[in-house]
Amino acid sequence: MLDIAAELHRWEEEGRDFAVATVVSVGGSAPRGPGAALAVDSEGTVIGSVSGGCVEGAVYDLCVQALQDGGSVLERFGYSDEDAFAVGLTCGGVLDILVSPVRATATARPVLGSALSAAARSEPAALARVVRGPAELLGAALLVHPDGSYEGGLGGHPELDRTAAAEAVGLLDAGRTGTVDVSEDGSHCPGGLTLLVESNVPPPRMIVFGAIDFASALVRVGKFLGYHVTVCDARPVFATRSRFPEADAIVVDWPHRYLRHTATDTRTVLCVLTHDARFDVPLLETALRLPVAFVGAMGSRRTHEDRNDRLREVGVTERELARLHSPIGLDLGARTPEETALSIAAEIVAARRGGTGVPLTGSRTPIHRRDSARAEGVSAAA
Repeated sequence: MLDIAAELHRWEEEGRDFAVATVVSVGGSAPRGPGAALAVDSEGTVIGSVSGGCVEGAVYDLCVQALQDGGSVLERFGYSDEDAFAVGLTCGGVLDILVSPVRATATARPVLGSALSAAARSEPAALARVVRGPAELLGAALLVHPDGSYEGGLGGHPELDRTAAAEAVGLLDAGRTGTVDVSEDGSHCPGGLTLLVESNVPPPRMIVFGAIDFASALVRVGKFLGYHVTVCDARPVFATRSRFPEADAIVVDWPHRYLRHTATDTRTVLCVLTHDARFDVPLLETALRLPVAFVGAMGSRRTHEDRNDRLREVGVTERELARLHSPIGLDLGARTPEETALSIAAEIVAARRGGTGVPLTGSRTPIHRRDSARAEGVSAAA
């Protein structure tokens, strides 16, 4: 639901009644993960998606029905359904989808409104909702803040609220969305209630070092992928807003010095496009020792070997060097800055999702991969 927070927040401020369908869990091959949402307002306007088209029509009807009768419902869609080819996932996947009305009189509306407002402002918060359990609890919501404080409640069960808040903080810290099983008294119980916890965290960072033409194309692709993109270069004549109008931030500083003092985390992507030893070696010496998601560097194979030798000379270990993606990008035969940016982005996505980078044609690899966290019922937040 939080993936369409900006538009839903506008609907909420306008006082519209609407219903939200949210993916709770995924089995097999499915295009979207837990937390993906579709919403329908009282005028029939639709935003979002839960399946990339496979079951949207049926989910739309469920949203309209929820607005009429005011009740939440959990529905399963999958290839095994008798009407699979009409509304099911013909790709073989199974989706559990929670459909909840958000009407002016809904008990959970203030909590959902606060969650949408926080998400629209990019404030970290987690929304916990009952997605399986007694009908009277279905859709009950709790908004949890990073310090563990919370708003709302899950059906008047204080122990359940406290347990849900603790679980939500854990998922929020990891920037993940997923389900947890608990009982109404707050203990962990697979046969009790299931909560969907949606985490809203600031977008991951992409830091592009080297204000060159390839960087301009990579900024555009990074923004398309949802990254907060920073361009850093020590040369003020190149690191300008006119050259990088779509970047979120432009920094004029020595790359290694900036990297040592800026905030990074395990989702951060570092792309080194300078291919100049004066910049690359001190920068990569720092980058390869940070707990970031991806470190890539541009350059020919000869440049790569020379750079590795220089990094070894300053004490970078073989284990640290193994983290370096260089030459950066997948082999697409790229020539132009835009094609090169696409190849870099493809490698970043493959590294993030565990892809192989080989063509799907003729391969037997899963089309929709599930990462280790999702396999355990927890998925990476969008």
